[in-house]
Amino acid sequence: MKHSDIFGESVFNENNFKQYLNKDSFNSLIEAIDKGNKISRELADQLAAALKSWALSKGVTHYSHWFQPLTGTTAEKHDAFFDITSEGFPLEKFDGAQLVQQDPDASSFPSGGIRNTFEARGYTAWDPTSPAFIFDTTLCIPTIFVSYTGEALDYKTPLLKSITSLDNAATSVSKYFDKNVSKVFPTLGWEQEYFLIDKSLIDSRPDLKLTGRTLLGHGSSKGQQLSDHYFGSIPTRVLEFMKELEYECLRLGIPIKTRHNEVAPSQFELAPIYEEVNLSVDHNSLLMDIMYKVAYKHDFEVLFHEKPFDGINGSGKHNNWSLATNTGVNLLSPGKTPMSNLQFLTFFINTISAVLEHEELLRAAIASASNDLRLGANEAPPAILSVFIGKQLTKVIEDLENVSKGKLSPEEKTDLKLNVIGKIPEILLDNTDRNRTSPFAFTGNKFEFRAVGSKANCAKPMTFLNAMVAEKLISFKCKVDNLVANKNMKKDDAIFNILRDQIKEIKPILFEGDGYSKTWINEAKKRKLSHNKSTPEALSAYLFKKSINLFSSLNILSQREIEARYIVDLQEYTMRIQIEARTLGDISRNHIIPTAINYQNTLIKNVRGLKEIYGNEFKKHATEQMSIIERISEHVAAINSGVNFMISSRKKANEINDPHKKAIEYSKKVLTKMDLIRYHCDKLELLVDNTLWPLAKYRELLFSC
Repeated sequence: MKHSDIFGESVFNENNFKQYLNKDSFNSLIEAIDKGNKISRELADQLAAALKSWALSKGVTHYSHWFQPLTGTTAEKHDAFFDITSEGFPLEKFDGAQLVQQDPDASSFPSGGIRNTFEARGYTAWDPTSPAFIFDTTLCIPTIFVSYTGEALDYKTPLLKSITSLDNAATSVSKYFDKNVSKVFPTLGWEQEYFLIDKSLIDSRPDLKLTGRTLLGHGSSKGQQLSDHYFGSIPTRVLEFMKELEYECLRLGIPIKTRHNEVAPSQFELAPIYEEVNLSVDHNSLLMDIMYKVAYKHDFEVLFHEKPFDGINGSGKHNNWSLATNTGVNLLSPGKTPMSNLQFLTFFINTISAVLEHEELLRAAIASASNDLRLGANEAPPAILSVFIGKQLTKVIEDLENVSKGKLSPEEKTDLKLNVIGKIPEILLDNTDRNRTSPFAFTGNKFEFRAVGSKANCAKPMTFLNAMVAEKLISFKCKVDNLVANKNMKKDDAIFNILRDQIKEIKPILFEGDGYSKTWINEAKKRKLSHNKSTPEALSAYLFKKSINLFSSLNILSQREIEARYIVDLQEYTMRIQIEARTLGDISRNHIIPTAINYQNTLIKNVRGLKEIYGNEFKKHATEQMSIIERISEHVAAINSGVNFMISSRKKANEINDPHKKAIEYSKKVLTKMDLIRYHCDKLELLVDNTLWPLAKYRELLFSC
């Protein structure tokens, strides 16, 4: 069976619509998708009829508006096509009104105060740019999710708006170089890292079941230090999981391309072919749903937590972002001619300039309690945002910067084209080594945002990045047009001048070295780059005046919407730590301490027996036992006092009404105490009889495939 034979068989795409619609209706649909035109009720009824006929032919009985609320997961409510007429006759019904809009209520989803539970009407509205698909015998229709007042309650709505803003801005700039460009769209290729753990072992770990990570557990003597798992032969059982996963993904139109072992034991990665960003985000969200289901069938549990195990690599979701035109050009890929290179430099430098302008906001876009544990450890990029471009491009922009100020003379312009622009090869994929410690790296024809967490919804960082670049391109075009109109400059001269000024400005964000080094931390501070280590610190960037202006000026998020998301993310952070603290307290007192005392009692019984045998000389035969007894008592006491302090800290934090102050309190008081409790629990793991230890250990969890 060839992959191409099954690709998209469960997706209702344009080819399907061609079969079910007449030519005029099909053209109207395509125009609505491309230009955002409103779909008429008549056309909606035709589309609904087509979808229903196709779905019924596939044995589907239900449909659902499939959306992405601010929980980070997907949501769906299934309704049957089945209905009863007024005359009492049964029939399958699905019309345009049911396709285009529904009222799922969905009152319990986080809204950040936008709506109250007693006035919780919410609407889902069809997104025709993302095709419907069949998943688990249900027709799933991708939709946005908004409040009664029209405010966004999901990730897709602002993403779509950011795509429109970026399209408008980038298309205007692209016309400097090619008048035939009428549309520019961002593309995304994500790399999904994950762990596969035997389900029976997960069942013995309340921390993994409830929080997605191990809150305690001593490291295995063998971990990833030999790098023998990395790109190694895929275990047979895992390969069977991957084969079924790929089959299901291909049927749903997810173009999975790559699979391999990652660095940490039981860690793996898959990656697709690049797609338009909205579709790519939908596919990643759907992929994670599929992975859970397929893993369960193979007696695995898939872990998307960014740091499920201490001391080894965590998991990221590298977001590879670029810009493509309707004429088939990648704007971040240098061409063969100087003009193509100039186009590349325009979008390349403006993207870096946008990242510098909003580096704290971009850090906030990937902030979460789980990603905080990953950033800056075991190959993950640090929390300081910087951009890596490599030696060759560094030399190129330095040469461009060194051209004399003011209007370029013909000689300078020719020299620039020959000696600077002409130096950029058509393909830059291998012109420099990679920098794994760079959060935002240029990798030949795209930017790789490596700091995105593995369980994150890609829509948030992509929305933020799209908005930043759109804003910068709008500003760039205004400056160029101003020089052309008021300074009597030719277009190319004006572009060169603005780019040269931007190069001087972007230097603080450019960094080629080791992001883990202490010297970089000090250097970044001198460059006035932020270093927000925790989520509560990072999220403050939402409320910066320039952040609110960014989203509101582009009509992506209103001030109320961005403030609501700030509250949602703070509350989510607090609740994650709260759940972890409660879980750790429960495990410590109901699993670890009783087990330690049980083993201690065995040792005490042993010492008493030795005393009966050896009398007053028993101590020389029981020295080690008595030492272990003493150490167990010390660790048990430390754990118990730590849990008491953690509980009191949590209660104190819960009395705080301000979401930001509460999150800070959880970060500084509760989370830090959890680390101390873990330390003593892990010490007990090394002391207590292995047969008594109640939790699966790292060596079992990580080598179970």
